[in-house]
Amino acid sequence: MLAPFNAEHVILESLTENLLLSEYFFGFSIVRAITTIEKPESLGYIMAEVAEVKSCCDTDEVTTITMDFNWSDREVWGKSAYNTMWCLIGCSIGDLGTIAAFQFVFTDSGWSTMNIMMLAMFNGIMTSIILETIILSKQMILKEAFKVAIGMSLISMIGMEAAMNIVDYLLTGGAMLTWWVIPIMLFAGFITPWPYNYWRLKKYGKACH
Repeated sequence: MLAPFNAEHVILESLTENLLLSEYFFGFSIVRAITTIEKPESLGYIMAEVAEVKSCCDTDEVTTITMDFNWSDREVWGKSAYNTMWCLIGCSIGDLGTIAAFQFVFTDSGWSTMNIMMLAMFNGIMTSIILETIILSKQMILKEAFKVAIGMSLISMIGMEAAMNIVDYLLTGGAMLTWWVIPIMLFAGFITPWPYNYWRLKKYGKACH
C-alpha cells in the first residue's frame, strides 16, 4: 500500500536542499574569490625618512612621517654654530699651545713640521674632550660625562684641526704662530666643520658638543 502523498513535506525537503546548495556554492565562491586575489605590483620607492608612531592605545597602526632635510633652518644654524664654537675653543687650547711650545720653548727639539702638527692635532682633540667633560660634569657624574665626551663627533674635530694646521703651514711655511695668522686659523677651523655639524644636528639631532 502506497504511503499518502505529503506535499508539505516534499516542498520543505526541496527548500532545504536548495538552501544547502546555495550555501555551498556561495561559500565556495567567496573562498575562491579570496584565494585568487593577487597582490598589486610595487609602485616604486619614495625617498623619505619613515618613523613608526604608536598611538596611546598601543595599537598596530603605523603613522608615516616624512622629514625633509634642508639647509635653511636658521635655528639649527645657530645651534650648530654654538656647538662648533665650543669645539673650536677646546681644540685651539691644545693645538695652539703645542705649536707655541715648540716655537718658543722646545726650539731645538729637532721635530719636523709634520710631527709637530700631528702632535698639535692630537693634543687639540684631547683638550676638546677634557673641556667637554668638565662642562658635562655639571649635568652628570664625571664617569658618564667622560663617556659622552668621548662619543662626540671625531669627524668634526679632525676636520677642524686639519683646517687650522693646513692654513698655518700655507701662510707661514711651518708650525708657527703670528699675531695675524691665528685669527685666520681660527676662522678656517670654525667654518670647515660647521656645515657638517649643521647636517648632523638637523638630520640626527646630534651635536659635536
